[in-house]
Amino acid sequence: MNKRHYDSGETRRIIAEKAGKLFAQKGFAATSIADISRESGFSKGHIYYHFENKEKLFVALAKDTMRAWGEKWAAIEPNYPTATEKLYAVARFAMNNYKTPLLLVGQELAGSPNTDPETLQQLQRLAETPLGVYGSILRKGIEDGEFGIDDLPSATFLFGTWIGALCPLIFSMEPEVLERLFQQGVDIFLGGIRHK
Repeated sequence: MNKRHYDSGETRRIIAEKAGKLFAQKGFAATSIADISRESGFSKGHIYYHFENKEKLFVALAKDTMRAWGEKWAAIEPNYPTATEKLYAVARFAMNNYKTPLLLVGQELAGSPNTDPETLQQLQRLAETPLGVYGSILRKGIEDGEFGIDDLPSATFLFGTWIGALCPLIFSMEPEVLERLFQQGVDIFLGGIRHK
């Protein structure tokens, strides 16, 4: 009898891919480990071995999504030479890359009273990626003399909050109107940080 050979990395990737599709289709609560096992072709034991539980599986997917967001931005950032151009570009980028299949699932998980506090902390830490990007752009603006910012962490947080508050509007607003709002948001923000 031939034993099935398991490549651990490939097994993990397949499980994550199938789970991501199920989460996006059915939501977090309605997707069971049995569903993921059936779709992936791997036993529940394999799923628990690689991810421990369903929440940790979702967090791994969310981290991969955020890592891809950062890599995608890093690939286009050099196209914008000044910090001012980068701020406008990253605002458009955030708007155009906010809607992911797992977004609503993350909101479901974050809003559930049954979610493990450690999972909530890990989901909140996902914001470190965009905040790191925003902070890096603002730091460049300070170093290049474009921006007069006394408190970089606060300015980074405020910019991130501003962009983060606009992003959910992609579900309810026409893209052209929303894009103007993002641009106006950056205009107003820049008005407070540019050297006079």
